[in-house]
Amino acid sequence: MAAYVAARDYNRAASDVLFHYERCPRCGLVSLANVPVDLPRYYAAGYHALPRSAADLELGAAHERYKIDLLSPYASGGQLLEIGPSWGAFCLAAKRAGFSVEAIEMDERCCTFLREQLGIRAIQAADPAVALEQATPPDVIALWHVFEHLRDPWMLMAAAAKALRPGGVLVIATPNPLAFQFALFGRHWAHLDAPRHVHLVPAAALAARARDYGLELALSTTTDPGSLGWNAFGWRFSLANHVASPLAKRALRFAGRFAAVLFALIEGLEGRGSAYTAVFRKAGV
Repeated sequence: MAAYVAARDYNRAASDVLFHYERCPRCGLVSLANVPVDLPRYYAAGYHALPRSAADLELGAAHERYKIDLLSPYASGGQLLEIGPSWGAFCLAAKRAGFSVEAIEMDERCCTFLREQLGIRAIQAADPAVALEQATPPDVIALWHVFEHLRDPWMLMAAAAKALRPGGVLVIATPNPLAFQFALFGRHWAHLDAPRHVHLVPAAALAARARDYGLELALSTTTDPGSLGWNAFGWRFSLANHVASPLAKRALRFAGRFAAVLFALIEGLEGRGSAYTAVFRKAGV
């Protein structure tokens, strides 16, 4: 591993610590070298914004519909497990699409919301690899922007591959360390999100490791609706990360909307976007 970029917590300003990322010269994996012992404290109480009403919940589920459409060529029903669902917008969308849904989530309030408001079995656990043993054997495991938060994502991938039923599907959405924005913004890139994002995994490295666990790549793209949406987010907040004044941040977030439109053609090229979604299938009938 070689020194790559040093960044502070520009997104949430939870501390002034300088975080050092290293990059593997062979596979391109970007990893945080000085992971805080007290990493959970960097997730403020408002990190998971629970819906204020049933209408908010319905709106969130509507926004998750593209994920069901993305999954439909590979899985159209069965047992679905989401790891790190927050308050469960995708869980609700999947339930309405005909899946039997369970979840693994570390936040207690979110677990209560999932159980009481959505009627979904939620396993509260800080270690999802271990918690997988408690879940109903899944046909689909979904990690929407969770992989980058894990101290040991490969342990979870191995456990997920083992837990999946034959022919099952693993879907992972995560930031793209080969993104145009990362090359442009460096330490201020919003999707670096130090120190909450512990690893940024290139799509090729993810696919290679998945093969080691018996998972074959079915799809890898930076142009699905969700990934394209993270491009716009990145422009607004990466620009704002260059300044400290709340007023200046507000102005730069507004300017970021225009920058996102201006650079949409570049970021619409496969592999250049701020995030990607990968779908893997386990061998079997």
